[in-house]
Amino acid sequence: MLDAYIYDGLRSPIGRHAGKLASIRPDDLAAEVIRALMAKNPSFKPDQIEDVILGNTNQAGEDARNVARHAALLSGLPPSAPGMTVNRLCASGLAATIDAARAVTVG
Repeated sequence: MLDAYIYDGLRSPIGRHAGKLASIRPDDLAAEVIRALMAKNPSFKPDQIEDVILGNTNQAGEDARNVARHAALLSGLPPSAPGMTVNRLCASGLAATIDAARAVTVG
């Protein structure tokens, strides 16, 4: 079994209902985080990214699409990088991290 490590991480800002971030789509916000993370780690090349796993809570309407996949594409990652959106309400970010670690440990 492989070991999983967190090498770096960023997160999006947290907004309030109908606040300043209300007009920004979740995939656009997540794409900014992905771009910033890639810029911060130039040794990682976009074609090395095997998966994008994001936590996103209370998806509805336009937000009901696969936010992780759309964010990956909007960020400039190649179309070969898949995306998975995890919705576990308050534990979405934690569940996404656990899912990513599980994927790494099982190869």
